[in-house]
This record gives sequence, C-alpha cells and structure tokens, in this order.
Amino acid sequence: MRLFSFATAEKRSDYLRVLRAFEQARTGYVVLLHAGEVADLLPGDHLTRIEIAPLLEQLHSWGVLERSYDGTRAATLAEYRNRHYVYQFAQVGYQAYRAVEDVLAARPEDASLSRLVLPELLADLDELATANATGNSDLVYRKLNRLDSALTDMATRAAHFYLSLGDLVRTTEVTPESFLAHKDALLSHMREFSLDLARFAPKLADAIGRVESTGIEALLDRAARSDERVFLTPDERRDDWKSRWTGLVHWFVSASQRTASGLPTAEGELTEADRLREGTMSAIAAVLSLLRRVTETRKGGVSRESQLRHLAGWFAAAPTEDAAHALFGAAFGLGRPRHLSMVHPDDDIIPANRSWWDAPPVEISRTLAETGRPPAAGAPARVQRNDAGVRRLRERQLDDQRRRANAAASLAAADLYDRVLTDEETEVLLRLLTAAMSARVPTVGRITDSSAADSGVKLIVSNGAGYSAVRTARGVLHLGDQRLRVEAL
Repeated sequence: MRLFSFATAEKRSDYLRVLRAFEQARTGYVVLLHAGEVADLLPGDHLTRIEIAPLLEQLHSWGVLERSYDGTRAATLAEYRNRHYVYQFAQVGYQAYRAVEDVLAARPEDASLSRLVLPELLADLDELATANATGNSDLVYRKLNRLDSALTDMATRAAHFYLSLGDLVRTTEVTPESFLAHKDALLSHMREFSLDLARFAPKLADAIGRVESTGIEALLDRAARSDERVFLTPDERRDDWKSRWTGLVHWFVSASQRTASGLPTAEGELTEADRLREGTMSAIAAVLSLLRRVTETRKGGVSRESQLRHLAGWFAAAPTEDAAHALFGAAFGLGRPRHLSMVHPDDDIIPANRSWWDAPPVEISRTLAETGRPPAAGAPARVQRNDAGVRRLRERQLDDQRRRANAAASLAAADLYDRVLTDEETEVLLRLLTAAMSARVPTVGRITDSSAADSGVKLIVSNGAGYSAVRTARGVLHLGDQRLRVEAL
C-alpha cells in the first residue's frame, strides 16, 4: 500500500504530473529520465528542475520509481562528484500508477454490457476447434488468449454494470426527469443483452463441446508450448491455461454437461451466463419498482420534496424571528432534552424537563461529544518488551557469575596469606567477609567464629593467635587478630 502514497500526499498533483511525464516518455520508448528531462516534458512552467528533484527522490523511496547513477551526464569533475541520477518506473510502481489513472478516468458509461462480444466468442471457439484439429499451436494460443481477454472484459463490465445499477436503484431522487434521463436507456440495454445472452448461450456451449472433442489435453499442450512467458515453466503455463479454460467452461456449460465431461461441479450449480441472466432480470424488476415509486409520488401529490417546500414557505412567511425559532422547535424538536440522556448533577435546581435553551450546559466527555458513545476504560496499553536488551543483560549477568565462580575457585585452591590476590579474587573475598561479619553474634562478652558461603566456596572467620593481613591488588587488607580460611563446598 506504500506504493499508493503519492495519490494521497500533500503534493499529489505534482507527483501525478511527474509520473505522467514518465508515461509520456514511455510511449516514445524512452525509459530512463533525468530531472531536467522530466521538466522539459511537463506542460507550461508548473515545476522547475529544482522542484522536481525531491519529488523524484520521494517517489523512489515509496518504490514507484527505480534510481540508477549515470556518470555520462557530468561535464566536469565537480559535476561528477555531485552524483547524477536517472529514474524509471519500477515494475509494481507502474501498476500502481496505472491503477490510479484508471480510477481517475473511470466514467459511468464504462459500466455497459456489450452484446457484440457474444458472436465474437462463438467465432473464436469455432476457429479454435479447427486450429486444434489441424495442430496449429500458434493459432491455438492466439485464440485462447483472445477468448480469455474477451471473457475477462465481459466479467469486469458485468461487475461495473451491476455496481452502477445498484447506485441508481438506491438513489433517493425519484423525479420523472431523472428517471427518463437514465433508466429508460438502461432498461432497453438490459433487455437487449439478456435476449442475446439467452440466444447465444446454447450455441457457445455446443462450440465448447466441439473444441473439447478435438482433444483438450492436446489443446493445453499446444497453448503451453506457444506461450511466451519465459519466467514460467511449461508445467506452470499448462496449469494456468487449464484453469482459464475451466473458467470459460463454467461460464456457458451447464452442470450436467460438466459432469459428463468429468469436470468438477456442485449439484444444482448454475452457469455464470445463467447467473448473469437472472441478475439482469432482477435488475429490471428493481428499476420497474423505482418507476412505480415515481408514479405513486405523482399520483399522491405529497412527497418529501413537497413537504419541505411547504415548510420552507412557512419559514419565509414567519412574521418575526422569534416566530421562526418557535416554528423550528415545533418542526424538528431539537430543543427538547430527549436527544441525550445527560442530566444536571442537581435535579432539584435544574429539572430534567427544562429546555436546553434555558438550562446551563452539562459537562460531558469528549468521547461522547465526538462519537456519541460513552467513554469506556478501553484495553490496557501494550507492554513494550525489549527482548534484545533483556538478552544482553542476561548474558552480562551470566558472565559476571562465571567470573566470580572462577575467582572463588582460585581463592579456595591456595592459602590466602602466601600470595597477592587479583581484583576478581579480592571482590569475592570482600563479599564473603561482609556476609560473615554481619552474621557474627557476640555471646557472653566474646566473639564466636563465623562463616559465609557464595559462588561455591565457604569463608571461615576465626579468632587468630596474632596479627594477620592479606595482600591484594588493591592494597593490604589488615585483619587484626582475625584469621581467614577459604574452603570449597
């Protein structure tokens, strides 16, 4: 959907002018364009080269255009360093542009069912049977391709036709002028197409049977061999043509005939031609119903339009402005407190039956004012998880634990007083010493021995016979008459 951003952006008109310049150059077999060449193709002085450059860059970021470097446009070393870019349509970008142009160029008259396509389908099926019987692969491919294009166009026109018809039937404008301007021609067209479809459907089904009698498998093989889509394998091309032929059969061959031919079908399934014919007849009935509404409106003499005209005359003839306000209140009743179920906090001071014009305003929530719905608690906010950060912290924590375990094992491996402790060993020793000293409890005037365990080792603090000190990388740790011993658990 990012490809269609140019159609809704603030400068959508400029983006469309630039893309139309690329389309104009494409018709002249020019694919790559520079910003200056785009400016030359634009009519008048709408955009300059300086204004076009950022538009091209934005279209490139959306994926509509592809960009490449062209060093041949540089005349000097400075220009060569200022990179020159040329642009062309991306494959999907061109499709997005064409989709927007098709929407802009759509007209109501495009929604028409052409009855001339039915005899063309019949002639193409007869020629396809002859080509398959004679083994002309190229002609088989061309006829199949022509049949597929004609049927696709017919299905598209049918969809547009019924969409336009539904809009016309649902219209609230039931004046005779609007009906005569649009509906009579529409009824005539539907009747003609429906009669021709009923007349040609059996002939088209018989023609499809003649084609299948010449060998449907050989027909698909010949079409796949002549197909020029090089990015598809022969099996993929054959499967594609098989699905297209199945769709053609479903359009005109009945369920019983498809079952006899070995094609999948459901019980009571209608052909697409039958569905189209029934839809056409239903549409005629709907338009005739609209005609009855117009007739009844004219006979009754009272319609929504006449009621509004009378009401407008009363407003115009009101003698004073207060009288017009009173008429408005009586006709539409917007001054009554029945449109919202909100009451004043104090019902004794402001009764519920007092008009809005006289009562002070009641505070309501913004949600109720904008949407008409009372505010709700809503769903809880989404928890933002930083999995990468959690993973990094966990790895750092595990690394610290490994370092402490290695330092603790090194402490227990040798005597503390015969060497100089490293930073890691000193950190572990201080942690153990803090825990051991915190656990000491004086009893009857003397201090008992204490111990602490961590990282797989145990520190035992006991009263020594004399002064002791431990040398570390951070300095000398003076312990007084305390003696330390580290043992592995």
